[in-house]
Amino acid sequence: MKKRLSAAPFAVWMGIFTVVPMAIVLWFAFTDENGAFTLRNIAEIWQYSGTYVDSIWMGALATVICLVLAYPLALSIARKAEHVQRTMVMIVMLPMWMNFLLRTYAWMSLLEENGLINHLLGQIGLHWSIINTDAAVVLGMVYNFLPFMILPLYSVMAKMDNRVIEAAQDLGSNNWQILRRVILPLSAPGIVSGVTMVFVPAVSTFVISKLLGGSKYMMIGDVIESMFMGDGCNYNVGAALSLVLMVLMLICMSLMRRVDNGEDELGGMMA
Repeated sequence: MKKRLSAAPFAVWMGIFTVVPMAIVLWFAFTDENGAFTLRNIAEIWQYSGTYVDSIWMGALATVICLVLAYPLALSIARKAEHVQRTMVMIVMLPMWMNFLLRTYAWMSLLEENGLINHLLGQIGLHWSIINTDAAVVLGMVYNFLPFMILPLYSVMAKMDNRVIEAAQDLGSNNWQILRRVILPLSAPGIVSGVTMVFVPAVSTFVISKLLGGSKYMMIGDVIESMFMGDGCNYNVGAALSLVLMVLMLICMSLMRRVDNGEDELGGMMA
């Protein structure tokens, strides 16, 4: 009885913020304007298949860049003294204290034709306008989601037993072998968590692509927003698009979970 009472607040929270919204999405996705059951909304989403592919590609690219940048940084932070670690983690989190929209607007100002970055490039004879390009969208995603890659990696690396690394050094392993055979396997849970935390919001983002990509690079999040907020809004098709996106995200998270479980089993076998 006590367990049921203690779980009641969680059940209420899940019901209000998860079950009810999902039920509303399902209702609109499989009904027409009159509330009658239909599969037409699901059939119409195939015309946006190219947008899904572009969103997944750009989200995956931003995730890989975040991993490449975050891994050495997280490893460097984890190897520092504890008081230095706290300071560096605070610096990583500092941009997150600012509103997401304001951070994106700041990058839009930096990348515009008369912005600081183009001005500096002009000083060295380079004239490359990055605003309203796919590169600007990826840059915005990397900047906004990079902390979500650094923090899981750091939390795992900070718990590594240094004696394992010292043992590998005593056995004659060089730095590359230690990284490949010791640090990478031990940090696999952090990689999986970081990739999931970056890839999911990157694929579904719409503010970054709208502000930094203009109207040239529409991601699936922009299409869904237009279905609910635009002049020709269509809640039913928008709900169908959202449902398919959720299914794709669940599949990706399930695959990442399997990879994580595989790494745990491999680690147990090696131990």
